[in-house]
Amino acid sequence: MLTGKKVLLGVTGGIAAFKAASLCSKLVQQGAEVRVIMTESATRFVTELTLQALSKHPVYTDTFDEKNPQVIAHIDLADWADLVLIAPATANIIAKMAVGLGDDMLSTTLLATEAKIMLAPAMNVHMYTHPTVTRNLAELAARGVLMIEPGSGQLACGYTGKGRMEEPENIVAAVEAYFARRERAAQRPLTSRKVVVTAGGTIERLDPVRYITNDSSGKMGFAIAKAALDLGAEVTLVMGRTDAAPPIYREGLSLVRVESAQDMYEAVQGLWADTDILVKAAAVADYRPKQAAERKIKKSGDSMTLELVKNIDILEALGRNKTKQFLIGFAAETDHLEEHAMDKLRRKNCDLLVANDVTAEGAGFGTDTNIVHVYDANGLVLSIPRAPKEEIGLAILELVAARLTGESK
Repeated sequence: MLTGKKVLLGVTGGIAAFKAASLCSKLVQQGAEVRVIMTESATRFVTELTLQALSKHPVYTDTFDEKNPQVIAHIDLADWADLVLIAPATANIIAKMAVGLGDDMLSTTLLATEAKIMLAPAMNVHMYTHPTVTRNLAELAARGVLMIEPGSGQLACGYTGKGRMEEPENIVAAVEAYFARRERAAQRPLTSRKVVVTAGGTIERLDPVRYITNDSSGKMGFAIAKAALDLGAEVTLVMGRTDAAPPIYREGLSLVRVESAQDMYEAVQGLWADTDILVKAAAVADYRPKQAAERKIKKSGDSMTLELVKNIDILEALGRNKTKQFLIGFAAETDHLEEHAMDKLRRKNCDLLVANDVTAEGAGFGTDTNIVHVYDANGLVLSIPRAPKEEIGLAILELVAARLTGESK
């Protein structure tokens, strides 16, 4: 599975460093070419000789110990790697990465590499849930760093809880999945497909200066649009109100800007007949003011009553008129996630329904990460723990591509 893949393994100073030996061995057994960088503290737990014997290559620990005068080691390793895997990743290396500190061989190499970075955190349960560590992990996830969640159980310190480094075989599986995903993306399975993505929130005017809206930032929709482009699709992004402009202006992308729910409905209706895949990631207002004032409403009295009327349900309308299109809906929930998701999927005739609990840390509106569960008519088909929205967007579109080509049921 990993033949020819170049994995740079970073080992930091936690008791879980002893697992790095097994991890290194399993990566090599799967065909990967492995180079190892150890921090000084990691050498207190497992020797350089052990990992040298398992990787069949010299182990690096000192930035100034240049083993080959023809190259600068940390730059050479940074350029060489297809993937940088840090296992175990201590709170210390996580903090260094978050602030961009380079004070040893590993942290300096991390600053120099353009390869994808994957972390397998390991630490005491209270350290793992400390606000600073949580913030640092969220910052790294937002930058696209991949996370392998630690397990729960008896920790070396005597506590029981979350913080155990994931088992080596599961980390190897995550590495294999990453490379498999990258290779599928390189095949551009959505080439010639026309994809429409809605993003952001809608605006329902009260008067020329006030409106009703919601917290949707547009980031999830942007991530899905980018993933569709990466997989070869021709993409139309229908944008409501968003916190920022989409960071993906490039060939194959068309932008349609709208304001209200009615505007968004008319835009997608105009595209619907020629659409292969529609992903409705926008958060559309369910209601609008019955009448919008032409002039600014002046303050008067101690209270104000607004009469609202129901907006058209865009997803439901598309589901009713679906012919050849593959329709994906989103559900932002605060409770009974699966129950509400399955009900929405059936009522609106979606092919897939992506649900998230917006009260969960690292999920929901405005964040750079998300936690999602994907359902079809038979129930849960994909569960993605906290990850960057770009990774989640790619996973969803890969699932769609597999369904359209008959590779997945």
